[in-house]
Amino acid sequence: MRELISLACTTCKRKNYYTTKNKRQHPEKMVIKKYCRWDRKHIDHKESKP
Repeated sequence: MRELISLACTTCKRKNYYTTKNKRQHPEKMVIKKYCRWDRKHIDHKESKP
């Protein structure tokens, strides 16, 4: 039931991370604070299309 999603940086818009989530239990878009190596700091990464 878990689906593959990609996480894109909110400032540079690059897809930096891939993870899975259960879309039945969490239908809203996931937002996680992760490290962006192009901006060289921790920034919110939002779920985008894989």
